[in-house]
Amino acid sequence: MPLDLVVVGLGYVGLPLAARACEAGLSTAGLDISDAVVAGLNAGRSHVGDVPDEVVADLVASGFQAGTDPSVIGTADTVVICVPTGLSGGEPDLAAVRSAARAVGDHLRPGMLVVLESTSHPGTTEETVRPILEERSGLAVGADFHLVFSPERIDPGNAAFGVRNTPKVVGGVTPLCAKYGATFYGRFVDSVVVARGTREAELAKLLENTYRYVNIALVNEIAQFCDRVNIDVWDVLRCAGTKPFGYVPFDPGPGVGGHCIPIDPLYLASKASEEGFTFDVLNAARGVNDRMPRHVVDRSAELLRDQDKQLRDARVLLLGVTYKRDVADTRESPAFPVARELMRRGAEVVFHDPHVDSFAVDGSEISKVDGLRAGLAAADLAILLQAHAEYDTRTLSGSACPLLDTRGVVAGEHVARI
Repeated sequence: MPLDLVVVGLGYVGLPLAARACEAGLSTAGLDISDAVVAGLNAGRSHVGDVPDEVVADLVASGFQAGTDPSVIGTADTVVICVPTGLSGGEPDLAAVRSAARAVGDHLRPGMLVVLESTSHPGTTEETVRPILEERSGLAVGADFHLVFSPERIDPGNAAFGVRNTPKVVGGVTPLCAKYGATFYGRFVDSVVVARGTREAELAKLLENTYRYVNIALVNEIAQFCDRVNIDVWDVLRCAGTKPFGYVPFDPGPGVGGHCIPIDPLYLASKASEEGFTFDVLNAARGVNDRMPRHVVDRSAELLRDQDKQLRDARVLLLGVTYKRDVADTRESPAFPVARELMRRGAEVVFHDPHVDSFAVDGSEISKVDGLRAGLAAADLAILLQAHAEYDTRTLSGSACPLLDTRGVVAGEHVARI
């Protein structure tokens, strides 16, 4: 049976997209390389926090099927590529994009719309994906099939904005490609914004997250300065945040984490380097953000010295090891470099997180404490890295051990803040 859509890559981007498309009445199938993911979805089980099991069950009931056979691509009018784009050796890694493009190219047929949603540097759609599609299919973009870039804007844990009500940017290789892309997304997204081309759409995505990265670096450096001169950074931020214009609030923390904010700026910097251009502000921001985990450990050592203890052989409890509040995702979490530095200095590190069952750093499993109160009682120091809703601030403020609060949510006699 012909399909309206095949989504390639059923992770935190692809699965919500498939769910919304099905909800809007589009006949949809999914393609993934993971047998476990495919089996779970077809059994009605979700592996993505923002997509509950009952939503997946409804998807399957509506006719959605996940699979590992790329031949399903040939049955679709539109194929959307939502595969991961991470780093390898600190450099952008487009292996998954190339692999997906080869699979699509092998089953491409005239009239098909191909969309890349995976975040990458400007030029990826036309310089990497397009040649693969054209070479493997023998078809030409603009004449035989349509190709666009439309950056994903998924924000895990955000209950206010999802696929439907987040404006969708679409950039086409040709104006006709853009028109097809806008028409497709217009079927299930409230607002579509047409970019001048694919490069503009690609760079818009990188700008969004680089903007956040740079501003996080600014408040992180403000926090370090405030610590030096004994100013309450959280009160500074509270006061500044009352201005109704010309200021957008950002909070400091132990570092930056997640799939987007720590990685997307590196895609931008890498492309700039290829073109002989240097982003001075971006490079400075990277230096500040990369120093924050060490700053957290330095502050931890100070707190222990105030208790006549040393960091070496101290038992340090990490509270919340995910990259974001109330999600189960640890990708690029600042908990990793914090734990790594603590262990390098000889501390015994344990963790507690209601969303995470296991946590390993450089192959070494970190022990998880089962109970928060018992974990606090047995620790020499606790560090609140992520302020999950499950963490009762009264329990944390009443801890017998010193607590370093990197999120500015706990007050108490034994509590210090970055």
